[in-house]
Formats: sequence, C-alpha cells, structure tokens
Amino acid sequence: SCTDIICCVLFMLIIAGYMVVGVLAWLYGDPRHVLYPRNSTGMFCGVGQNNDKPNLMYFDIIKCATATNIMAAALQGLQCPTTQVPDLLEQLHLQLIFSCSCFLSGIWYCYNEYMSLASSSLSFSNVGLTTNVQVYLQVRDTWLAFCEALGHMMSTLFYPIVTFVLLLVCVSYWGITALYLATSGAPVYKVVAMNTSQGDCSVIRMFNTTQYPTCPSARCVFINYNTEGLFQRNLFNLQIYNVFAFLWCVNFVIALGHCTLAGAFGSYYWAFSKPADIPTFPLIQSFMRALRYHVGSLAFGALILTLVQMVRIILEYLDHKFKEAQNPCTRFIMCCLKCCFWCLEKFIKFINRNAYIMIAIYGKNFCVSAKNAFSLLMRNIIRVVVLDKVTDLLLFFGKLLVVGGVGVLAFFFFSGRIQTPGTTFETAALNYYWMPIITVVFGAYLIAHGFFSVYNMGVDTLFLCFLEDLERNDGSPEKPYFMSKNLMKILNKKNKAPKTS
Repeated sequence: SCTDIICCVLFMLIIAGYMVVGVLAWLYGDPRHVLYPRNSTGMFCGVGQNNDKPNLMYFDIIKCATATNIMAAALQGLQCPTTQVPDLLEQLHLQLIFSCSCFLSGIWYCYNEYMSLASSSLSFSNVGLTTNVQVYLQVRDTWLAFCEALGHMMSTLFYPIVTFVLLLVCVSYWGITALYLATSGAPVYKVVAMNTSQGDCSVIRMFNTTQYPTCPSARCVFINYNTEGLFQRNLFNLQIYNVFAFLWCVNFVIALGHCTLAGAFGSYYWAFSKPADIPTFPLIQSFMRALRYHVGSLAFGALILTLVQMVRIILEYLDHKFKEAQNPCTRFIMCCLKCCFWCLEKFIKFINRNAYIMIAIYGKNFCVSAKNAFSLLMRNIIRVVVLDKVTDLLLFFGKLLVVGGVGVLAFFFFSGRIQTPGTTFETAALNYYWMPIITVVFGAYLIAHGFFSVYNMGVDTLFLCFLEDLERNDGSPEKPYFMSKNLMKILNKKNKAPKTS
C-alpha cells in the first residue's frame, strides 16, 4: 500500500507552488538584464533601436589624464584568449565511451581475478574478520560477489543516465527560475526637467512633454526598475523557496534512484531459484513500484536531508556576512556548528540510503524502515565496517582508473600530441589547454561516479538482504536460505533437504 501519504501530498503541493513561482518569474522577469548591457536611459545595447550599438561605453579617466594608455602598455605581453571553442559534444561522447569501456573492463577484471584464484583454497571462513583489506582481495569469491547480480540485470548499468537526465531538468529549472526572479521588475519612467533654469519648470505632473510649452527641457527619462509591487517586495523569499524546492527535488531524484536500484537487486536476492525466479524487467518493475507506492516515503527522507542542507546554507550565509565582525569566540562557535551539521548530513544520508533499501524490500513507511535498517546494521556492526572498507577500496580504484585514463588522454589530445584525422578542431590554436583538460577530468569523474554508484548500491542492498536472510532463516525446509549457492559456500551454509516419508 501507499506509504507516508501526508508527506506525498505536501511534496505535490510544493511542486505545484514551484511551478507557479516559475510562471510568475517568467512573466515578470527579463533575462536581457544579464545578456545585454544597459545605458543610463535604461535601454539595452545591441537590441532594438540600438541594434548597431552592442557595446556599452564607459568614461575612461585614464585616457583623459594622459595621452599614453598605461593599462594597454602594461598588458602588452599577454596574449588574447583564443576564439576557438572546443567541441563540447565531442568531449562528452569521448568521456561517456571511455567511462563505459572502463566500467565494463572492471567487470571483466573482477571475473579475471576470480578465475586466476581458481586454485586458491582460501575462503571467508578461513580468513574470518580482519582489518587487513588486502586479505579479502586474495579470496576468490570476493570478486564474484560484485559481478554475479549485475550479470543477471545489466539494465541497472544504464539507470544513472535516467538520474542524470532528471537532475539536469531540476538544475535547469532552478537556474532559469533564479535568473528570471533576479531580473524581474518593469522599468519606471518619470518626466523631469533637464534644465530647471529654462522657463517655468517648477511643476511637472504629466508624462507628455507637449503639455509643458513653458518648460522646453522636460523629458520622460528612465529612473529605475520597479521594486514596490507585491511580487518585487518578496523576491528574496521567492529565491529562498526556489532553493528549498530545488534541493528537495534533487534529493527526491537521488532517493528514487536508490529505491529503484535497491528493488531490482532485492528481487534478485530473494529469488529462490536464480535466475529462473528473477522477475522480468526487474528495474522497470522496481521503478514503477517506487512511483506508485513510495513517493511519500522518498519525499519524507529527502525533506529531512533538505532541512539540514538549508541550515548549512544559512550558516554559510551568516558566516560570509558577519566574517569581518566576528571575534575568535564567535568564529569557534560557527566552525563547531558547521562541523556538527556536516556530520549530521552525512549521518542522515547513511540512514536514508539504508531506509530506502528496506522500503524497496518490505514496502513499509520511512520511519519503520529507517529503524529496522539501523537496528539490523548495529547488530552486525563488525561486518558493516569490513564491507565498507572492501567496497570503498574497490570503488576508489575503479574511479581512479577512469579519471586517470581520461585525464592522460585529454592531456595528449589537447596538447597536440595526438592527431585526430577528419576533425576541424585544431589543438595547436589553444593558448591554455589546462582548462579543457580540467573540464574533461571533472566530467569523467561525474560519469564514473554515476556508474560506480550502481555497484555501491548493489553491494549495500545485497548486504542488507544477506543479514536479513541470516536472521530470519536457518536453512531448514520451512525456512530455507535465499542467498546464492556461491554465498552459501563462502559461509559454509546449506539448505537442508526436505524429509522423505
């Protein structure tokens, strides 16, 4: 059944209000304030009757003071930036292709390590629990554990693309709404006397200069932009609402991804006969279940995280505003507050992640799922610590491989050491090739993080299912283990055959 309905309704109302704010911002905002400069009369340069005047001219006091342009002479040694812009779409394709190939090569590497340790007799039962992570990498079944579930559900590898698209929509909507809100306000014009010494210019009440024959200098001129309306007076509050709704939507999208992947991997684990009992299209079924039944629970967890993030943003804002007036005591208190809320955010992310796994498996509400997940992990705290060390090390090596490989290729490409035939891009024309290299490396990290998050979510889900399986079942015919045969072999567990009459 549906869970956390009240929070679901509240989330829908917030989304509806967010759409209303976007429409109002679109009606009252004018992004030309950012795209084009304005002169002293409030008119845009390069638009309309100033179409042939795209640049705004400033009064240069240096040119009036001396005939020699000192600034130009000082800057003579610097080169002008290149007008060539690299093909960003081509860079994105290269990043995506290389990241996918490295990700698939990671699967092959796990399988290759598994086969290379075929003659090894070392098992988890011999190793036990140890803080030396390298020991677990010498166990044959370690490498199989990361690949077996993904091998039956390869569609999970492409779900990060869905999350990326949804996050891109949220970021774009937030950016456009913030831009239109910041540029809202109609121009205000008033009739003023340009020269009060000419004629009778003491009283001007109308906006028509023909009504003042005695004041020939009366003109309708731009004064400022309207800040008196109800919408304009609440622009700051609307910007806060824009940030709050944006964070809630982003956290909800991430929560939806966690719950969807957890449901898919959970359906794999709890299939008694693998792969025969795995449902058809497990990822799509899990996604539809999350949207149909658990929007409220996902929104509840996202709301808790959003509130903590808003507090952190407020603390950063206050720290920036009052940084000059702070004494050592207030700076210490501010640092303690920021540190505490940073730790609180990390803890809530940990709780939410495991709560979403329990929601996907059992379908209960957020609070019950978070309580059950936390209690289950605390009863197996040593196993949790060991698993986190192993998975963190493997995922770190995977991300390092992807980012390092892309960085090296980007360096050779943008520095001109690799010639690419059939392209119009000229690497030799770049004056500063470090900036595109940094951009490519950052994009490669985001792509690698998105794909390797599938691994991480799969490990966390299977681990919780494994702990639940051990506590609920004992291998008897009435309560058989649902874990795979390989995992039962690792733990020296087996299901007892039913008694025959």
